[in-house]
Amino acid sequence: MTIKTFLRFFKFSYLYPGHLAKAPSITYTITIKNMITCYLKYVIDPYKLKEFEHYAKTWIPLVNKFGGVHHGYFLPDEGPNNIAIALFSFDSLADYEKYRTDSKSDKDCLEAFQYANDTRCIISYERSFMRPVFN
Repeated sequence: MTIKTFLRFFKFSYLYPGHLAKAPSITYTITIKNMITCYLKYVIDPYKLKEFEHYAKTWIPLVNKFGGVHHGYFLPDEGPNNIAIALFSFDSLADYEKYRTDSKSDKDCLEAFQYANDTRCIISYERSFMRPVFN
């Protein structure tokens, strides 16, 4: 089972838990040796939240286009009004590095980078890599 298949199943079971109760019991043995999740912590301009949200919505399909699985952006609500988080996964660090290289020459990605520069909605960001533990 690839990470995409697992995450789609997980998302479906999370959104529709009652549906799975009616399904026969299924046990999956999941081995994800090299999966990597990128954790991005943004410091954003709180007065440009609308611009940052537009930027976020632009990147979700772009990560997916390059073979990743985007888990979404998490915007400020309670607490600090200038911190946002993004999470997305690739099957391996090599796949992530290929995405990073390819995104630098992709027209849609370049437009997204330029939008962030033009609007100045992002003040800074930190990138960390995590590995999931499922059991």
